[in-house]
Amino acid sequence: MLGIAILGAGDIANVHIEAYQALHNRCEIRALADIFQDKAEAKCRKYGLACDVVADYHELLERKDIDLVSICLPPSAHCEAVVDFLRAGKHVLCEKPMAPSLEECDRMIAAAKAGGAKLGVVAQNRFKPDIMRTKKLIDSGVLGQIYFAQANSLWWRGDNYYNLWWRGTWEKEGGGCTFIHAVHHIDLFLWLMGDLAEVSAMVSNQNHQNSEVEDVSISTLRFQSGAVGAVIASLLHHGEEQKIIIDGANGSIEIPHKAMASRQKSNGYPEPDNEMQKKMEDLFGSFPDLKYRDHCGQIENMITAIETDSNPLITGVDGRRTIELITAVYQSAFTGEKVTFPMGEKDLFYTRKGLLSKAVRFHQKTKSVENYADTGIQVGGTL
Repeated sequence: MLGIAILGAGDIANVHIEAYQALHNRCEIRALADIFQDKAEAKCRKYGLACDVVADYHELLERKDIDLVSICLPPSAHCEAVVDFLRAGKHVLCEKPMAPSLEECDRMIAAAKAGGAKLGVVAQNRFKPDIMRTKKLIDSGVLGQIYFAQANSLWWRGDNYYNLWWRGTWEKEGGGCTFIHAVHHIDLFLWLMGDLAEVSAMVSNQNHQNSEVEDVSISTLRFQSGAVGAVIASLLHHGEEQKIIIDGANGSIEIPHKAMASRQKSNGYPEPDNEMQKKMEDLFGSFPDLKYRDHCGQIENMITAIETDSNPLITGVDGRRTIELITAVYQSAFTGEKVTFPMGEKDLFYTRKGLLSKAVRFHQKTKSVENYADTGIQVGGTL
C-alpha cells in the first residue's frame, strides 16, 4: 500500500484525490499540504480524508509513510518542491506544465537520478481510449509516410480568469495559452509525431487586459522525420473546438476520432478510398479499451511503475520535450528568429532569467485575488 501526499489544494487537486480514492486498494492519501491550511482542511472535509494537513511541505520530506507525492502547485513553484521530494527519495507525479524553463526541467530530471526516485509529468489526455488507439494506429505504419500535422488548442477564457494572483504574469505563471493550455496538445503532438528539427512562431495578447502573457500563438514546425506542421493556441475561441490532424500518404487521422482516405481520379481530383478507410477503421477498432482513463489512468500507470520498478508512460524527459517546444515558441516569437533543436544551455531562453529578459509584457496586471471559490476544475473543449 503506497502512501500518498498531495501538495497544493487548488481545483486540480480534486482530480488527483478522486483518482487515488478510486485506487484505494493500492494506495492511501496520508497528507495534504497547502500554504492556505484552511483550504486544505476544507478539501479534506469535502472528500472525507482522514489525513494530516500541513502548511509547510518540508514537514513531509522525511516521512517514511509517504512514497508518492502529487505536485499540484502553480508552475513557477514546481521545480523547488519536486527537487526537494526527489532528493528525499520520494516518487513524484508533477502536474503540467513541468516547469517554466528548460533549466528547471533539467534540475528535476537530475534530482530524480540522484534520489533514485521516479518522476512522472501529468499528460492525462494520453490515457483517453481513442487517443491511445490513434497512437497505436500511427505506430502501425498504416498511414504510410507522414507529411503534415496540425494541432488546434483552442480555448475561451474571460477576463476574470487572470484575476487569480499567480496567473497572467511571466514570473509567476510562466507563460500564457501556449504554456498553460496548449501543453495538453503539444504533449500529444510530439508523442504522435516524434522529434522536432525547427520552429518559427508569433504570439500576441488580443483580448485579456489583466495579463502580461499571450492569449494566442501560431507556430510552424519541421520534424526530424521531414514532416511539417503547425500549432495554434488561443483563449479566444468560443466553443473551445480542439483538434489534431495528421495527414499521411495513405490516409488521414484526426482527434477527436475521424479517419479518411482518398485516391486520385485520372485528373488528379480525389475520390473516396473506401477499402483503405475500412482498413484504418478496422485496425483502430481492434485495439483494446483502457481500464483506467484520464488522470486516473495516469495515476494508475505511475503506481504500477513504482510497484514494478519500471518507467511511467510520461517521464520527466517526456515532460521536458513539451517544455522545449513551448520554449522554442517564445524564443522565436520574441527574438524574431527560427529556433533549431535540441535546445540547451546555448539558448537564451534556456533559463527563466533569459525568458524574463526578453518576454513582452502585453499588459500590466492590476487586479489580483488570493483564491476563487472551489467550483472545481473546468476542462472544456472537444479533446
